[in-house]
Amino acid sequence: MSKKILITGASSGFGKATAYRFAKEGWNLIITGRREDRLNAIADQLMKTFQIDVSIKVFDVQNREQVFKALSNDPNLEDLDALVNNAGLALGRDYFDEANLDDWETMIDTNLKGLLYVTKAIVPYFIKRGKGHVMNIGSTAGKEVYEKGNVYCATKTSVEAISQAMRIDMLRHQIKVTAIHPGAAETEFSIVRFKGDEAMAKTVYDGYQPLKADDIADTIFYCANLPEHVCVNSLVMTCTSQANSFYLLRK
Repeated sequence: MSKKILITGASSGFGKATAYRFAKEGWNLIITGRREDRLNAIADQLMKTFQIDVSIKVFDVQNREQVFKALSNDPNLEDLDALVNNAGLALGRDYFDEANLDDWETMIDTNLKGLLYVTKAIVPYFIKRGKGHVMNIGSTAGKEVYEKGNVYCATKTSVEAISQAMRIDMLRHQIKVTAIHPGAAETEFSIVRFKGDEAMAKTVYDGYQPLKADDIADTIFYCANLPEHVCVNSLVMTCTSQANSFYLLRK
């Protein structure tokens, strides 16, 4: 029987790449996001290409009511094997005293509260099955705080902390929890961070080869397919040119 995974933020970047990676291996998918047109296009292509089942759920992870309405009492989730909490973003890169409060709130509401809402809604299905795997996408920004990273770094530090807490609290249910912390990866991430300034976003990746979305998708797939008795609790991954949040070799 095919396995099933739910991926948040699946309309682009890591989420989209992860959807394709799992579809290629015959997993059925539930993909979520805010952009219904993109989700429908991805679902149609995946079903035609890989002959799998794909359903979509359109909601904003920031919105508690939307999350629980979309994910509660759904028979399609009763045989769910894994959840990837991928939806997240950075907004702005400013000194603390110059930062935009709306940017802070959006990052907190998406990166932390959104992850909590979705996981809280999904965990009852895992408990009922007696198994399941929560995979939370963090960042190297959650390992070392860097200048002008302030609240983004704080949210990703919280992803690591809440992942550890989930792993402990759900140990009695034998639910796996994995936090994956990528370094610099070239997706729409920097374009969003710099609010559409593509020239500025491009400079982030000048002089070295960053990670690609497919690299993160491969890592998520690896963690999801380990034996039942094996759980990767936390994993940090960077491109070869990056050691951590501070050290980056540009040529």
